[in-house]
Parts: sequence; structure tokens; C-alpha cells
Amino acid sequence: MTSATVTPDRPGVRAGFVHLLHAEWTKFRTIRGWVIAMAVAALVTVLLGLFSAQGSHSSCAGGPAGTACPAVPVGPGGEAVNDRFFFVHRSLTGDGSITVRLTSLTGIITYPPPNHDAIVPGVVPWAKAGVIIKDGTRPGSAYAAVVLTGRHGVRMQHDFTEDTAGRPGGVSAASPRWLRLTRSGDTLTGDESSDGTHWTRVGTAHPAGLPSTVQLGLLVTSPGDLTVKQGALGGSIEQERFTQATGVFDHVTVRGETPGGAWSHDEVGATDEKTDWERYHRPTGVEESGGTFTVTGSGDIAPRGSGGGMRIENTLTGVFAGMIVLVIVAVLFITVEYRRGLIRTTLLAGPRRGRVLAAKAIVIGLVAFVTGLVAAVVAVPACTHILRANGNYVLPVTRPTELRVVVGTAALLAVAAVFALALGALFRRSVAAVTAAVVVLALPHVLATASILPEGAAQWLLRLTPAAAFAVQQSIPEYPQVTGHYVPQDGYYPLAPWAGLGVLCAYAALTLGLAVLRLRRRDA
Repeated sequence: MTSATVTPDRPGVRAGFVHLLHAEWTKFRTIRGWVIAMAVAALVTVLLGLFSAQGSHSSCAGGPAGTACPAVPVGPGGEAVNDRFFFVHRSLTGDGSITVRLTSLTGIITYPPPNHDAIVPGVVPWAKAGVIIKDGTRPGSAYAAVVLTGRHGVRMQHDFTEDTAGRPGGVSAASPRWLRLTRSGDTLTGDESSDGTHWTRVGTAHPAGLPSTVQLGLLVTSPGDLTVKQGALGGSIEQERFTQATGVFDHVTVRGETPGGAWSHDEVGATDEKTDWERYHRPTGVEESGGTFTVTGSGDIAPRGSGGGMRIENTLTGVFAGMIVLVIVAVLFITVEYRRGLIRTTLLAGPRRGRVLAAKAIVIGLVAFVTGLVAAVVAVPACTHILRANGNYVLPVTRPTELRVVVGTAALLAVAAVFALALGALFRRSVAAVTAAVVVLALPHVLATASILPEGAAQWLLRLTPAAAFAVQQSIPEYPQVTGHYVPQDGYYPLAPWAGLGVLCAYAALTLGLAVLRLRRRDA
């Protein structure tokens, strides 16, 4: 007589897996030490963040510790920005345009001490000279501009983060560049030309909430010149030198309704804090002669990088300690059963080995996620408040970015716990599994961010190892139109936030798959 194999229907399969989940959850919550450890993981994460924030003090202009620095401009998108440039402008109400011919863009770069009086000619790559329409002269207000840059050709930029490339090349008296910016309702259109007759569209923009009356005119700005040297003991040393650019404009034509026809000039975003070179040498400004404007400016119109203040991920310094506690619990969740000989009982209750391990992974992953979420929700606002009270400037981020950092941290801890569980199932020894998990999760991150390794090696570590997942905490993005030192030690990761977390997910899935194979072969 032939026996038949009965395959359970889908509802039965689902009911069986739900039973496994309930059984694994019951195991976890009945071990008081594990539950307490989860509470300790959350508490350690919060307390270490609070301790770090309390010990961080900052002040400006030689003031006492805890004296807050002046507020940094915030752009229309909620990000911290640099908004300093020399602006020759007049009012425009309604629709209109400004057209200019740019015949020269030159610059200078100063040397740092002890040669701070030495200067060399040169234009930095992102120096800008061109035309702009802006919501007044308040730093951080909405704008759109068509500019020629030092080494990146013509660009149309608006609201600090948006950048569209035009034609490459530079400018000279023999090869001038014509620039035009036109307003039609809420739409600003940028065009360029080599002869003032045949025009090429650069791009269009819709700056946030431009009023009926705006300021339009000429701008010149020049960001600092960044040089990076390799450190003797690894890592790198950054130096930023003061620069200045000068643009020469003629054939300046404004069309449209203008309440006042006279030109005004302002150094937008200027402060009393100036370098020695700015105090004693050529100032920024404008010279007008026979319809030709020679405008000199310094600064930048761009998003502010992570070097401009503390980041919200700085409030989560306790995550490493919390993760180690979670890793230990996750490993014990499986190795205890092997040590006490209970694994066979578990497998008798759930003969399908893969489903048993999947149930354990879901339970420990969800518990770790909730633990990390609670810790991050408490730590981020509390530590941010303390940092600001101590005079630190915390770079603002949008609500979606803050949510991604908080939820991403919880997801990082959850996947790390699943990865540790899988290692425990593979090694079946607590010490070996915990050591392996901590080494591959934490050590690459420490080596990459502590200025120990060369930059290239640090970048590759955070691409290829599970530590890539910490990219999910990066709150300040890298902007191609901003010169910066985008390395892990400054809070920048080589992978996008969710892509970095995806690397850890891939390691966890692979290790879990290997653990299932071993479980089927060795415990059949």
C-alpha cells in the first residue's frame, strides 16, 4: 500500500508559522534577563548620547562656553546654507528680464599663515559671476541665478540645492559670455549666448514663494579654496584659504516694470567676522564706469556642509554600545538552545528548519527594531536640545530626513540583530558569534571614521562590509556643486543611506541562508 503525503493548505501553513512565531516570542519574553537587556540597550543608547551632548560646548568670538553662535541662514527647503555674495541690484515688479555680457572672471587666493599676506592669481572652480533674481537681500531667501563658474562652465542654480549645467568653457574679452534670466509668473528661465543673438536654454526654475516684487541684478561670489593633505598617521588634514573673484559686466539691460531705476549694492550675508586679509586689503564692492560694472565678491551661494555645525546623528553616539548589547542577546537567543540541548525539542515542534530560524529572526528583529526606535526617538530631540543649550549649532534637516535617521537607526539595529542570530546559528558558540558580529559591524566603521586609514581604504571598507549600514544615519548629503571633503571622518559615506543599509541586509540574508543549510544538514 502506497502512503500519500498530505500538503497542508495555505491557511494551515500560515497558522503553523504563526504558532512558531508565538512560541519564539514566548521563549524570549519569559527569559527575564533578555527583556532586561533590551531595556539596558535602549537606556545605554540614550544615556551615552546625553553624556556626549552634555560634554560638548561651543562659543563664538571668544565668548564664554555655551554662548550660542549667530544663526546660520536656512534655505527654502529647510537646509542650512551659505548665502554670501556681492549683489548689484534693483527692484522688479511682475514679469521682466535681465541680460548682461560677461567679459572677464578673475580671482585671487590667499595663503594661510605664516604667509597670510601672500596672494596668487586664480579662480576657484565654483566661483560665480552672473545674474540673479532673488526674494530680497535676506540670506537664505529664494532665488534663481544664471552664472559662469570658475571651471564648471555656465550653470543655472536655484534655492541653493538645485543645479543645472549649461555649456562648458570660460570667458575672456575676446570670447565673452552672454547671460539672461527671465521671469514669467512663477517661472524663471535661464539662457546663454556667445554673441548675444543666438541663445541656448540652460534651464527653468520655480523658486519657492517668490513675491511680486523681487530684486534682480549682478552677483559675484567665490568660496574658499580647499586643500587636503595626507596625515602622517592616516586620515587627512584640511586647509581652507580665503578667495575673491571679480567679474566685469557690460551691455546690462533690464526689461520690465521697475519701481526704482537706480542700482543699489549690498554684500549679502556679510558679518563683522572677517579674515585679516579682508580687513587690510582690497574690499568687495562694485565700480561702475560708462555702463561697465566691475564687481568683486567673496563667499558662496550653496548648501552648508557637515563641517558647518553638529549633525543630528551626533546625538546617536550611544548606538554602538546599544548594538553590542542587542548582538549578545540575539546570539544567545539561538546558542542557548544548543548549549542546553533544547534545539531538538524546538525542531520537533517545528520540523521545517528554515521556518524555525525565520521565526526566530522575525522575533529578534522586531524586538531590536522597537528597542532602537524608542532609544532614537528619545535621544535625538533630548540631545539636540542639550547641544543647542551648550552653544552648539545643530545643522537643521527636513522632517523626512530626521524621520529617516530615526527609523533607519532602528532598522540598522534590527538587521544587525538578525545578522548576529544567523552567526549564532552558524557557529553555535556564543563567544565566537558575538566576536564575529562585533568585529564586522563595528570595527570597519571605527577604522574608517577615526582618521586611521587612508581615505581610499576607508571608503572601500564602508562599501563592502556590514558597517556600510551606518550610512542610513547620514543627514547632510553630498552636493556636487559644493567643494567639500566628502569622507567618512566628516560624516559622509560612499553609499546612499538605504543602499548602505541594503549591504547589511544582504549579509544578514546570506548568513541566514547558510545557517538554514547547516541546520538542515546537521540537525536532520
